[in-house]
Amino acid sequence: MPNLRQLEYLVALSETRHFRRAAERANTTQPTLSEQLKSLETRLGAQLVERSKNRVLLTPLGQQVAEIARRMLADANEIKTLASSCGAGLTGLLRLGFPPTIGPYLLPLVIPELQTHYPDLKLYVREELPVSLPHSLEEGNYDLIMSLLPAGGSELASVPLFREPLLLTVARNHPLAGRRSATRESLAGVDVLALGKGHQLHDAVLALCEDFGANLRFDYEGTSLDTLREMVAMNLGVTFLPGLYVKAVVSRDESVTTVELDGRKNHRTVGLIWRKTSSRNATYLELADLLRNQIRRHFPDFMVLGATDSADR
Repeated sequence: MPNLRQLEYLVALSETRHFRRAAERANTTQPTLSEQLKSLETRLGAQLVERSKNRVLLTPLGQQVAEIARRMLADANEIKTLASSCGAGLTGLLRLGFPPTIGPYLLPLVIPELQTHYPDLKLYVREELPVSLPHSLEEGNYDLIMSLLPAGGSELASVPLFREPLLLTVARNHPLAGRRSATRESLAGVDVLALGKGHQLHDAVLALCEDFGANLRFDYEGTSLDTLREMVAMNLGVTFLPGLYVKAVVSRDESVTTVELDGRKNHRTVGLIWRKTSSRNATYLELADLLRNQIRRHFPDFMVLGATDSADR
């Protein structure tokens, strides 16, 4: 049978497709990684890796073995977590996934409080598109993710944290900037900018455009919230930006401003999500309460949701 270290090397290689980067990720040397993978192939009696001077590829069998290896490594990590965290709260390594529209604007505010409450906790944080975060969680790449609800997957547990408003953002010299609020009629036919497909914000803005009769521009798709804000400032269109970003960035930018929507509140629900099989269920619920308190403190205009609140309400 292969050992866990060999499986870790194979997974690292499958994700990096490069021996040196795989060795760095696995915290070993390139010769050791290469030698152990050859040993794994010998033990299994099959080729897992295609090697050449220009590229590294996994064979079809290698890809299948790597997928199984991810699950085995996640289970092994769960065993270690169960043993080390029994009665000790949230300690050790926590792999946390965030969408790029949430993490950079929330983490700097909550990490100091996390470090105070959980001094023995080590965070590994990574951004990923929200459309793929639940799958990455199921595959064992994360222990916990903060993302938009509802999240698919019958093997996942989740609790809502807060409702984040989506705010109409326009250039300071845009005709809508001088109004108290924007009506459905004033948005009809207006060009609207959005992030590209793969971002849930894209789908939310598309739905708003269909509702208001606005024109979503597919020829100008932003790759980040900063890009969207800059395009709005250049009068290429208006957009809807999430409240976390508005508080952190837009409120300090004199070239753009937000406008209320007449009689319409737009929001998205953000929550914590983890695997139902996790041994840290009670600790994650405790962590959710801590995060809710930080949201109340830093974003008093957001609606904080309790564990019994529905993401669809």
